Amino acid sequence: QVQLVESGGGLVQVGGSLRLSCAASGRTFSNYAMGWFRQAPGKEREFVATISRSGGSTYYADSVKGRCTISRDNPKNTVDLQMNSLQPEDTAVYYCAASSRPSASTMSTRYDYWGQGTQVTVSS
Repeated sequence: QVQLVESGGGLVQVGGSLRLSCAASGRTFSNYAMGWFRQAPGKEREFVATISRSGGSTYYADSVKGRCTISRDNPKNTVDLQMNSLQPEDTAVYYCAASSRPSASTMSTRYDYWGQGTQVTVSS
């Protein structure tokens, strides 16, 4: 089992920034690719960003590319999502997820463990 706990969400104005963090425990963190997903009210959960086990590969949804950066610190068992130039459409609950598959993935079905989520609200 892997336990994931997100933090860093909150209320921010348009154009502002937030840094989300996810702390992992329970298994060897570096054995898991990590991802961030989000779900807005009335919408399906969608992919935001993913990072490989070593941190050497990252991939972003087109909607956040250039505005978000995913990073991980394997010795500290954390994965972060830096979000800049936030827009109202970024408002959602953001989830951290861990995948035991060999490669990072954009598909939520490939992730084995999920955090409880952290709310991000962007006000105009």
